[in-house]
Amino acid sequence: MTAHVPATRDDLTALPLEVAPRLLDAHLETVVAGERVVLRITEVEAYHGRGTGEVADPGSHARMGRTARNATMWGEPGHLYVYLSHGIHSCVNVVCAPEGLAGGVLLRAGEVIDGEETALRRRLVRGVVRAPRDLARGPGRFGDASGLRHPVHDGIDAVTGAELAGARARLLLAVAPPPLIATGPRVGVAGVAGTSAFPWRFWIPGDETVSAFRPGRGAAEV
Repeated sequence: MTAHVPATRDDLTALPLEVAPRLLDAHLETVVAGERVVLRITEVEAYHGRGTGEVADPGSHARMGRTARNATMWGEPGHLYVYLSHGIHSCVNVVCAPEGLAGGVLLRAGEVIDGEETALRRRLVRGVVRAPRDLARGPGRFGDASGLRHPVHDGIDAVTGAELAGARARLLLAVAPPPLIATGPRVGVAGVAGTSAFPWRFWIPGDETVSAFRPGRGAAEV
């Protein structure tokens, strides 16, 4: 079994595009209302905010600058940006880049390796779970399984594990990276930001928990 070590601020200070592959095979451990779940991360996407990196990212929540919604992305690396998608799903991102620059890595999919009963109960609130691989397959399901919810857990610190609104989160990085890492366009992102011009999605090839690719609206290849 792969060894893991707690993530530090320094581990997450590089730009999201650099940090994203490093998060594959990492573990996100959450304790919410006393219930512990551990997720092995199998798929991620990098997002840069305005002024972050050499290429403007039109797919980022922070592409136009700082707002009340994306404020966590501009803060200290290692906190989790938890946002609401489609008014239903709480999605979890690891904040990366130096403080003052906006960046995050969306945790798109994972495998529940501890706390499966808890994760299953959380997921069944949303609907049918067809197989164990689907417990955290896709960012909304990953967020549900973790128990982290927008807005109360937005900004929770996954480096120190400090409690926020009855929850704790810790990020542990794999000592050795996966032997193979795949990369390609981000899933469901509209316009050019969802094409091969932005191959900012990373995943462990062959892992059954990785979500299926679908193009976003108007994501025509360039």
